[in-house]
Amino acid sequence: MRKTITIDPITRLEGHGKIDIHLDESGSVEKALFQVPELRGFEKFCEGRPAEDMPQITSRICGVCPTAHHMAATKALDGVFGVTPPPAALAVRETFYNLFMFEDHLLHFFFLGGPDFIVGPNAPKAERNILGVIGKVGVETGKKVIDIRKRCRELMSLIGGKPIHPVLGLPGGVAKQVTPEIRETLKAFAADALEFARFTLKAFDTIVLANKTYVDLILSDLYSIKTKYMGMVDKSNKVAFYDGDIRVTDENGAEIDRFKPAEYAAVIAERVEPWTYIKFPYLRKIGWKGFVEGKESGIYRVAPIARLNVAAGMATPLAQAEFERMYATLGAKPAHNTLAIHWARLVEVLYAAERLVELAGLEELTSPDIRNMQFNIRGEGVGIVEAPRGTLIHHYATDEKGLITKVNLIVATLNNSAAINMSIEKAARGLIHNGKADDGLLNMVEMAFRAYDPCLSCATHSLPGKMPLEVRFFDPANRRIKTIIRDTEGNQREP
Repeated sequence: MRKTITIDPITRLEGHGKIDIHLDESGSVEKALFQVPELRGFEKFCEGRPAEDMPQITSRICGVCPTAHHMAATKALDGVFGVTPPPAALAVRETFYNLFMFEDHLLHFFFLGGPDFIVGPNAPKAERNILGVIGKVGVETGKKVIDIRKRCRELMSLIGGKPIHPVLGLPGGVAKQVTPEIRETLKAFAADALEFARFTLKAFDTIVLANKTYVDLILSDLYSIKTKYMGMVDKSNKVAFYDGDIRVTDENGAEIDRFKPAEYAAVIAERVEPWTYIKFPYLRKIGWKGFVEGKESGIYRVAPIARLNVAAGMATPLAQAEFERMYATLGAKPAHNTLAIHWARLVEVLYAAERLVELAGLEELTSPDIRNMQFNIRGEGVGIVEAPRGTLIHHYATDEKGLITKVNLIVATLNNSAAINMSIEKAARGLIHNGKADDGLLNMVEMAFRAYDPCLSCATHSLPGKMPLEVRFFDPANRRIKTIIRDTEGNQREP
C-alpha cells in the first residue's frame, strides 16, 4: 500500500514549508517534494510605488535578512538614478554589510543549523535548539554568542539607523556619516569579532571535525549532489559579498559564465511547478532538464559552499588558510557536499571579521562626502549582493515619474530551490526503507534543506486575503479521484 510521510511544518528555518515523502508499495521513497504553500506578492504590490521607497519596502520581506534586501535595493537604485556613490559611501555600505553577514551566519550556526551537530541529529526534538546547544557548550559560551551578536546589532544601529529595517541606503550614497567615535567602536568590535570567529571555528573542529561519524556524514553520498555553482567574485576571483562580477562554474569547477548584474536575465531563467509556490531558476543556456544532477543539468547552487566553489580563494589571510584546510579535508574542489555548507559558512564568518578590521582602518570611512546626487535618470537598475543564503538579485524599472513599473526579485533561496528539492529527495531515499521513519530519521531529512539556511519568507509571500489553493486526491494507483479548489475569495468548489 502506498503511503505519504509529511513533515509539516519543517523546522529551524525562516518562513513556512513542508515536505511530502511519497512511498511506493514496498515502502521505499518514490519521490519527495519540498513544498512552499505561500504565494509571492512583493513583485506586484511594489508596482506604482516611488522607486526611492524600495530599500524600505523590500527590507520588510524578511526580519532575518532585511539588510540584504535593503542593500540590493539600494544598488538597484544607483542604476535607476544613473549615479556612482563616492568612496566613503561605498566603504560605509560594505562595512554595514559585513557586520550583517557576520551576525547572520552566527545566528544560523548556533541557533538553526548547528544544533544538528552540537546536540546531535538524533537527539530528542526538545533539545535540538539553542537551549540544547548551550547545554552542550556551556553557559559561558552561550553568553559569548549572545554578547557578540548584541554588540554587532548595536553597531549596525549606530551606522544604519536600526539593525532590522535599516534606513541607510540612498541612491548615490548613504544617509549617515561614520563619525570618528563610531570608527573607534568599530575597531574594538572588529578585533573581538575576529577572535570570536576563530573561537567558533575551533569549536567546529572539536565538536564536528573530531567526530568521525559527523565527518563521514558530511562526506557521504547521502548529502551530495553534483550541480553548477554561482557566486560573486572580485577582480582577483576572490569571494566578495557586496560588489563584483557573478561567476558560474560547472560541476567540475570550470568557468562557464561570468556576468555583470545588468546581464543576469541572459543567464538565469525561471520555471514554475504546479505543486509549490516557489519558482525554480536554472541556467538559460543549458535549459531545464528536470530535477537532475550532472553535466546535462541546468540546475545551479548558491550559498556559502557555492561562493567558495566558484572563487579562487578568500581575500583575507586567515580565511584563506581555513579555505585551503576545508578543501583539503573534503578532498575536492568544487565540493558537492551539502552539509559542508556549515563549514563554508564559518569560513565566511572569519572573512567578514577580517574584512571589518580592514574597513575600520580605511581613511575614507569617516569622510563627510557620503552622497553623489549628480543623477542621470535611466529608469532601470539591477542590484546584486551576496546574501548569507546566496546570490540576491533586485531588478527595477520605472516610468518617467520614477514610479515602479516592474520588479523582479530572484532571492537566494529561490536560486537554491531546485537543489533543495533534490537534496531532500536524495536524503529521504537513502534514509527511509520499508516505510519506517522515526523522528531522528526525519530530522536527518530536514538536515538536507537546513544546511542551505533557507528563507522562505524571502522566497515566497502571501497577498492579503485568501490564498488560492487546489487540492487533488489520488487513489493507490495514482489516479486522480477528486479535486477541491479554493479561490481568492475563500470560496470552495469542485470543478
